[in-house]
Amino acid sequence: MIKEKLKAPNFKLPSTDNTEFELSKHLGKNIIIFFYPRDNTKGCTLEANEFSYLSNKIKKNNSIVVGISKDSLESHLKFHKKYKFKFELLSDIEGKIIEKYNAWGMKKFLGKEYMGIIRTTVLINTKGKIHKIWSNVRVKDHAEIVVKELENLQ
Repeated sequence: MIKEKLKAPNFKLPSTDNTEFELSKHLGKNIIIFFYPRDNTKGCTLEANEFSYLSNKIKKNNSIVVGISKDSLESHLKFHKKYKFKFELLSDIEGKIIEKYNAWGMKKFLGKEYMGIIRTTVLINTKGKIHKIWSNVRVKDHAEIVVKELENLQ
């Protein structure tokens, strides 16, 4: 279970840049991690495109952004190529990191309950501590809200 002001749990996951992304190797930068349900769906595409659009502002603030879902690396590569995202997508097929970061839980849709990815964003500071957590994210303008928080962090 993660909480603001605590150290972010380290992890390694396969990435769309054909390497393994390891959180601890990016300390010294602020890290935005957004957990999303599925590649090529309306909300997830909108969210990813907004983060991609704001990538220059993110980089100017000594920061990186990565997206994580349970989709396969193959699915991520197609999604990444289709929209030309300016950041990496990480594949967590087993969902271990998704659970560790509190982005897995009970969801409701059309009156049915099921377990799934809860759209969540985590902002980790340069020292590896969790600065802010957004849970049950509403996609529209969310990336802009995260970037404003990032600018306040500096």
